[in-house]
Amino acid sequence: MFTNNFDPIAINLFSLEIRWYSLAYIFGILLGWIYCKKILIKDKNLSLLFDDLISYIIIGVIIGGRLGYVIFYNPSYYFENIIDIFMIWKGGMSFHGGVLGVILATYYFSKKNKINTFVFLDLIALSAPIGIFLGRLSNFINSELYGRTTDLFWGVKFEKIDNLIRHPSQLYEAFLEGILLFIFLNYFSKKYKNRLNGFTSSLFLIIYSLFRFLIEFTREPDTQLGYFFDFLTMGQLISIVFLIFGLVLFYKKNEIQK
Repeated sequence: MFTNNFDPIAINLFSLEIRWYSLAYIFGILLGWIYCKKILIKDKNLSLLFDDLISYIIIGVIIGGRLGYVIFYNPSYYFENIIDIFMIWKGGMSFHGGVLGVILATYYFSKKNKINTFVFLDLIALSAPIGIFLGRLSNFINSELYGRTTDLFWGVKFEKIDNLIRHPSQLYEAFLEGILLFIFLNYFSKKYKNRLNGFTSSLFLIIYSLFRFLIEFTREPDTQLGYFFDFLTMGQLISIVFLIFGLVLFYKKNEIQK
């Protein structure tokens, strides 16, 4: 058993607090940008456009992630406390909402620059697991999104939550949605490099959704929501929707390829 009593604040200088979660966002975007620029992108003009896209991605992640949490996970509270929607430093971000925000921001940017949206979305898909990995590690440090109770020897006691032994579901997600997803996507994108733009994006939606759906069985459901149909969480329901979109996109790209 491991006891988690990490301090969510990474740096504390006088009245300035820098949290691990903030650093995860910063370094996730930075490392993803470097990976795309140095490894994935070969065209100079595309590289310059990708630089301009980064600011759109950041806005999409923040706005989409926040609104996703508000709408999917706690609408009744935020509809009565509208001002709190803007207090993102208090926590409350949705990964699925962030994905939708990035898709919309990328679509707008691509149309503005007259380029296929999936050219950028595929690049984002290949690098996104880096940010997911760092984000899930920060969730673990913050003792949030913790798992259900377990008697397994690798269980963790989150001191800030209670004295129960729980699944380190954040670490499960860091491994599956971060490391394995990164390996799978980059392997398949190279193996099938002649596929149409959008092929990698469809794989991202499919594989991530499957991993997320499975891990949710070890994760404590949101207190204000509980279970749907007595056994499914909100994260699983949204993952099913994303999985369907991924499968449809995968089918369409393969049909066009034929």
